[in-house]
Amino acid sequence: MFYFSHLLRDEEMKEVIQETGMGVESIEFSIAENLDNFSKTLLSYEKRLGKMGCEKLLLHGPFLDLNPVSYDLSIRNVTMKRYEEAYQAAKALGAKKIVYHTCYVPDFYLLIGWAERMAEFYKEFLYNKDNSIEIVMENVLDRIPQPMAEVAEKTEHPAFGLCLDVGHANCYSKVPCKEWFQTEKKYLKHSHLHDNKGDRDSHLPLGTGTVCRDTVREILREKQVDTCTIECSTQEAVLASFYGAKNLFESKKTDNREEKQ
Repeated sequence: MFYFSHLLRDEEMKEVIQETGMGVESIEFSIAENLDNFSKTLLSYEKRLGKMGCEKLLLHGPFLDLNPVSYDLSIRNVTMKRYEEAYQAAKALGAKKIVYHTCYVPDFYLLIGWAERMAEFYKEFLYNKDNSIEIVMENVLDRIPQPMAEVAEKTEHPAFGLCLDVGHANCYSKVPCKEWFQTEKKYLKHSHLHDNKGDRDSHLPLGTGTVCRDTVREILREKQVDTCTIECSTQEAVLASFYGAKNLFESKKTDNREEKQ
């Protein structure tokens, strides 16, 4: 269930995997240069995963300079190409899921027609794909959750769902994390866990900022959210977040036993 982002040195990744048994959410194929050298990157990264002892893998897809709903067809086509390359990497490496950003920029793009165009993009992307790899769309700068829920509703593919990043919701949106969760709950398949104080995307350890602890607990209780990725940039923060989240998850079992009694 628990993964952590490949933001640490490989040796530190290995140590965390050995201590916790967590899987890895790789950012290797979110980088354009690596996608341009696909075969070389794939071979190299497969070896690195082996040395780290990684047995469970998710991928984070490309996002820089991309826009699935661009009115410029050349940009849309490049976005489709990059998404497809990341998908092929996921198949080759046996990744369970791929996370893609909404790429939405507030005050620059209008939300009128946004969900329809995004759903159209994903329907095209998923047209010839089964549900062996789940595709989840993550909030970043997004200010409200409703458009993302609308995309999931309109896409209507068993492999498609949403990823709620609680840290992003906490610092980029005025809508409480609890409301984000309730709005997206039906479509959630994944979550990114990290903390901040509401002022910037600082990726602090869980419990050290203002992200709602109860909302994190609810996410961990949600059955279809079977994977969560800890997104912190130091080994200490990753471990602190893992044990904090694990305690919240274990509290679910205690509550269930009390309910039965």
